Amino acid sequence: MENSRPMDLAVLVENKLKLTRGRLPVPEIKVLEDLFDCLFYSSMCKEESDLIKVTITFIDPQNPDPKPPKHIVPERWSCIPFETHIPMNTKALAKLSKAADPSSSSLAVYYGEKGELYIWGMIDQAMHYQNFLNYESDTDSEQPGLFQVSVSDIGTLYVLFDYELLATLKQNVLVKRYLDVLTIGPISKILKRNAEFLKVAMREYLHKTHPSEQYGDWEEYLDGLWIQTFSRLLLKIQNYQHGGAILIADDSADLDVKYRIHYERLTLAMIAHAKSAIDNFVSEGTIDGQFEIGRRSISRRLYQLETQSFNAKKGTGDEIKGAISFIASQSCVDGVVLFNRNMVTNGFGAVLRAKKMPRKIFFSSTATATPKSLKPYDPRHYGTRHRSMIAYCWNHPGSLGLVISQDGDIRAFSKIEDKLIMWENIKTQQYMTNKAQRQKSL
Repeated sequence: MENSRPMDLAVLVENKLKLTRGRLPVPEIKVLEDLFDCLFYSSMCKEESDLIKVTITFIDPQNPDPKPPKHIVPERWSCIPFETHIPMNTKALAKLSKAADPSSSSLAVYYGEKGELYIWGMIDQAMHYQNFLNYESDTDSEQPGLFQVSVSDIGTLYVLFDYELLATLKQNVLVKRYLDVLTIGPISKILKRNAEFLKVAMREYLHKTHPSEQYGDWEEYLDGLWIQTFSRLLLKIQNYQHGGAILIADDSADLDVKYRIHYERLTLAMIAHAKSAIDNFVSEGTIDGQFEIGRRSISRRLYQLETQSFNAKKGTGDEIKGAISFIASQSCVDGVVLFNRNMVTNGFGAVLRAKKMPRKIFFSSTATATPKSLKPYDPRHYGTRHRSMIAYCWNHPGSLGLVISQDGDIRAFSKIEDKLIMWENIKTQQYMTNKAQRQKSL
């Protein structure tokens, strides 16, 4: 939705609160409008020459934890109140943002009897939430308050309800839906075909090492591992705020690769991680089975195998993380990071030499790129980086290109049948709409 304003975001939030928060009080629309106005204008301020980046949690100081869980984990959030309430305005947000890094904390905000907004404290342990969103952790943690709002760039606000991204306001554009192209649709099919090497290795490993395990029971896990790893790479490149591009292609035609390398560690780490995950699952299942049949003692060897596989799973997970960081940093050099189908990096700083451009490209408003969702665009309206990727993907069917802008926007390009299709507003984080989904992901 173009030509949107903070008040449009306020209306969305009010409707969401009325539908989901039950008996909890819903603030008047004027309170929400003032909240989003203040955050929007604060995003244009600077503090010590830095743009404001901050997250606020809308939470009642009189009842901050209305439904605590029966079992409270050590890393659960807590509210640390200020001695006195601080009126919420752009100046206060700018000052406090230096002490409230969004990766680790948020500011607790609420309103008084007359609708005046104030900051009453800080909330800790936000890193666990961020780690889950970014696929750095397998476990989620409940979120405090009615909702959260993050200021990430000039005129850019993200609104989250627990693990659901409700909407994003980017200057004057309101984005209410991100396309899940990595798990459904043509791009997902390309990526899953590229994961065939991983599936072949695991099929052989199961047959040789764990013949009682069915490969079909593990195929969804392997697809998830591949997609999550790719998502983490995109997120890491986004975080550099430099801009970059990724190309997955079969050959090196129409490519001038400045820095050629052959880096397959990410590929090998995914194989090793999948093996250790299977080993750990089987060993844990064997131990549980021994208890279920009434065994009073378990062999030391079985516990050793369980411990070894657990440590191997953690170690290979860290190896994947390191390999992702290594590759993502290469995107900061002008040019394209080049991958083959097996996620092996073949170089970076690549220049795309294809010249022939399609007369028009098609923007898809859905992940599946159905005919009704396609809208034609003139490719000449885009910048050099986008045009070169469009030309390459047009001339090399089967290739997949992704362009990451400095502001974090991601656009994907691929030729599907006789059309060059572009997707934008791509979902990369682990947003989920309900607790059942989160449990399924574990």
